[in-house]
Amino acid sequence: MLHRSIKWVMLASGLLTCTMFQAAIAPAAFLQSTFGQSLDGPVAQIVVRNWGVLVGLMGLLLIHGAFHEPARRIALLVAGTSKVAFIGLVLSIGQQFLQFQAGVAVAVDSVMVSLFAIYLLSTRAR
Repeated sequence: MLHRSIKWVMLASGLLTCTMFQAAIAPAAFLQSTFGQSLDGPVAQIVVRNWGVLVGLMGLLLIHGAFHEPARRIALLVAGTSKVAFIGLVLSIGQQFLQFQAGVAVAVDSVMVSLFAIYLLSTRAR
């Protein structure tokens, strides 16, 4: 069933991941809602905005892979790896942020990564 619906899973995941572009546009508001804290200064502005763009690009990569089957595996691998890194960082050194939107992101990303992994493992032999 996942094989028939992976396009829609990737599209939904990509659209949700594209919401990270918000961090590039409004970094202070994004940090406050996601982590309940803010960072000040020009370095924080650069790093948070850049992070938002990079993760948003992962969303665009997922959308691209949803509609272009030859790009599907690499899109799932790259975006999935990015999500695993975020999940690992929050769970290992940022558990205090689970009560904010970061907790929702960890839960949703965990579901996405699980679906990506199931698809990738089940299509590996093809």
